[in-house]
Amino acid sequence: MKGYKRPLLYFFLFVCLSFLVTFAIFDLFLRYYIFDKKIEEVPLTISNTLYPVFKSEINPDTTAKAVVVLDDESKVLLFSKNPNLLFSMASTTKIMTALVALDYYKMDDVLIIKTENVEGVNIGFKVGEKLNFVDVLYAMLLPSGNDAALALAKNYPGGEGEFVKKMNEKAKFLNLTNTNFADPIGLEDSRDYTTPLDLARLASAALENKIFSNVVGTRTIEISDISGENKYLLRNLNKLLGVSGVDGVKTGHTTEAGQVLVTSKKEGSHRIIIVVMDSQDRFSDTEKLLNLISGNINYLSIHP
Repeated sequence: MKGYKRPLLYFFLFVCLSFLVTFAIFDLFLRYYIFDKKIEEVPLTISNTLYPVFKSEINPDTTAKAVVVLDDESKVLLFSKNPNLLFSMASTTKIMTALVALDYYKMDDVLIIKTENVEGVNIGFKVGEKLNFVDVLYAMLLPSGNDAALALAKNYPGGEGEFVKKMNEKAKFLNLTNTNFADPIGLEDSRDYTTPLDLARLASAALENKIFSNVVGTRTIEISDISGENKYLLRNLNKLLGVSGVDGVKTGHTTEAGQVLVTSKKEGSHRIIIVVMDSQDRFSDTEKLLNLISGNINYLSIHP
């Protein structure tokens, strides 16, 4: 029996020693990797954007089936009526057409007119006529020239099809999940659709581009082709431009879409975007909203 006790004793001592060594190593690990490490403080980021609220609630009597009033900086929805219903957007489609064109063309790029007598409003461009991109942009956004919009698309690499594809890609990039474009003009009523809220967000993104903002804020301008022989006087269709701080954005109208108007209004140092869709009188509806908004917004430092 004595011969068996000694190996058992050695085995017991080995186990105890192994345990002590393991514990010591684990203790060193804890001290070095955990206890001796400082906890990094994560800075608390607080948005400097002020939160807008109406001083007095508004209840506008409008003919429009949908209305959105959006604070541009905070993206707070101040007032809405059917903001997430789908509507045909008519020529407000050209806001996206302008954005895609501005992403690709330079101001002095020369575009060739490839189609004339397009359905709807025409500036009167002739096939083969050459104009600078900036002049075609004015022609599309002020009097809403369909021939101008088509010129932007047809001069794009891959033509109109690739241009429309890029419009939809841009919509996804801007997270306009309820928006679709089928043409650069807005004539495809059943396939050119958006929601009032998406349209307001599109306008917000477009107004960040200074060229777009300057163009839609222009009342009249004369342009010409690059030869200087053909001149065109362009007038903005937005009757409210310059009224109550209005500095844009775009009109639209088809039989199916009804009257559409996207409006940008400066309220002090802030910008308010108003969208009316499927309206019987877009200018009157928007004017009512402008009057109700003017001087009626508080900007709070504390967010609810």
